[in-house]
Amino acid sequence: MASIINQEIPEFSADAFVNGEFKTITSEDVKGKWAIFMFYPADFTFVCPTELEDMAAQYEELQGLGVEVYSVSTDTHFTHKAWHDSSEAIGKVTFPMIGDPTGRITRGFNVMIEEAGLAERGTFLVDPDGLIQVAEIHAGGIGRSAKDMVRKVKAAQYVRENDGEVCPAAWEQGGDTLKPSLDLVGKI
Repeated sequence: MASIINQEIPEFSADAFVNGEFKTITSEDVKGKWAIFMFYPADFTFVCPTELEDMAAQYEELQGLGVEVYSVSTDTHFTHKAWHDSSEAIGKVTFPMIGDPTGRITRGFNVMIEEAGLAERGTFLVDPDGLIQVAEIHAGGIGRSAKDMVRKVKAAQYVRENDGEVCPAAWEQGGDTLKPSLDLVGKI
C-alpha cells in the first residue's frame, strides 16, 4: 500500500449536515486552511458517538488554530440530521457531518471497508495546500482521542512555520524541538 502522506486529498462534492442546515461541501472549500477528516463506520452506533462528542469538545480550540473538522461516514446527510436530533452526544456536534453514500470520499482516503460499505475509523490532518500530513486508522473497537489530534495539529503547524525544525515524540506546544543535522546523528 502506497503512503498517503503528502498526497493531495481527493476531489469531491458532498452534502453535509451543519448547524441545523444542509450544505454542499467540496474539496475546494477545504483548501487554504487546515482540516481534519474524521471517518467513522456508521451513525447510530456505539464507539462513533463517543468520538464525535470528544471531537466536539475540542472543536473551539481547533477553530482557534484555524482548523475545520469534517466527520464523514457512508450514511447520508439526512441520517446525520436524524442522529444529531436524537442523540445527546451528537447534538453537541457543530462541525460539518458529511454524507458519503457513494463512498467516493471514503475510497479517496483509502478507508472503505468494501464488503461492508462502511468507513474505517480513519483520521487525517490536511494542510492548507490540501496535502495529508497525518493519517491514522484504528480498528473498529478502538476509539480515538481528539485531544491528541489537537497536539498533532499544533506540531504540524509548528513544523510548517519553522523550516528546518522537527517535533520529537509527545511534543507539546512550547516544548523543545530539534534541528536535524549531522551533529545530532547518534546523539539522541
